[in-house]
Amino acid sequence: MRIISIETLRTEEFANVLWVRVHTDVGVIGLGETFYGAGAVEAQIHDTFAGRLLGRNPLHIEAIHRDMLNLPMAQSSTGVEYRAASAIDIALWDLFGKVCHQPVHQMLGGLCRDKQRIYNTCAGYKYVRSTNIKPVSNWNLGVSDGPYEDLDGFMNRADAVAESLLESGISAMKIWPFDPAAQENQGLFISAEQMKKAIQPFEKIRKAVGDKMEIMVEFHSLWNLPTAMKIAKALEPYKPTWYEDPIRMNSPQALAEYARSTDVWVCASETLGSRYPYKDMLDRDAMHVVMADLCWTGGLTEGRKIAAMAETYHRPFAPHDCIGPVGFAAAVHMSFSQPNTLIQESVRAFYKGWYNELVTNMPVIMDGYVYPMEGEGLCIDLLPAVYHRPDLTVRRSNV
Repeated sequence: MRIISIETLRTEEFANVLWVRVHTDVGVIGLGETFYGAGAVEAQIHDTFAGRLLGRNPLHIEAIHRDMLNLPMAQSSTGVEYRAASAIDIALWDLFGKVCHQPVHQMLGGLCRDKQRIYNTCAGYKYVRSTNIKPVSNWNLGVSDGPYEDLDGFMNRADAVAESLLESGISAMKIWPFDPAAQENQGLFISAEQMKKAIQPFEKIRKAVGDKMEIMVEFHSLWNLPTAMKIAKALEPYKPTWYEDPIRMNSPQALAEYARSTDVWVCASETLGSRYPYKDMLDRDAMHVVMADLCWTGGLTEGRKIAAMAETYHRPFAPHDCIGPVGFAAAVHMSFSQPNTLIQESVRAFYKGWYNELVTNMPVIMDGYVYPMEGEGLCIDLLPAVYHRPDLTVRRSNV
């Protein structure tokens, strides 16, 4: 079996999402995905990677992965090279599962549990749906497209959102009410008034549901270290589960100083590419929960190495998801196959919303848990209608 064609697909409407289809001479096709900068990733795949992949055995996943990331410009980042390699790698695992007639979680070693706890990232229906993914400006505050407009919800009705999630069995939520202040002040400082306003959602949640709801706090790497530490102290009375990416993830020493300053766990980071920066941070006790985005950090091949390394440091693993539907499915397969998976991120505004406009099915989520997907490979495919969209761009590289 050999690779005879690599195909990329992207649309104007969902402009952040890029799909990759790896075609073989036996008719089996693997589907992968990455997110953000779709046009640039498309160029990387066809102009650089295709020539190195066409004609090769697609089951030589480790060798292909190493060759893609051995290029001089593809070293430990989440840039175009890593996003392109991630999409191809996910497609190769999908193909591997299809060849063996097994789901990807079985190919990765099999189920470690029958169900996996989830948390809800409180995004809205249009959050990161378009090319605009800048903080605050794509929040669509005051606009409602349905019952799960959770971003406007946590900013204005955090108590109601928490109660709604608990009613569905979900007992953990992630919010980011400090982002507006960070954008206004360029992350340099926070005023007393801004601090008071950003803390209001936490007050509402605790007053409404007490400790029944876990709260994860996302900071999107927007703050300098002194201000991030100040915010951490102010939030400690509300007992958050973790602080995620409080500063830019480019200084293990600075993150370690932050981790020492608070009793709350530090979660990091969807922004890291490859296992190597994780080791630097783990060596310095800078992170407690190891998060990775499989569409950015090198795919399933790199993701399972990051999870395994986290386990050697006695740290839990928590796959990221606030991107596209195929990436979500890949993360779910990864979660089930890793013994140290703490919790799986999910976005109900996505898996009950726009994901269903693009793919054949979603993982089953019920009573606060996601269940193993059944079928072959990733157990998910693009809807036939995607191939007939008028805003679709398709590019192919052939043998």
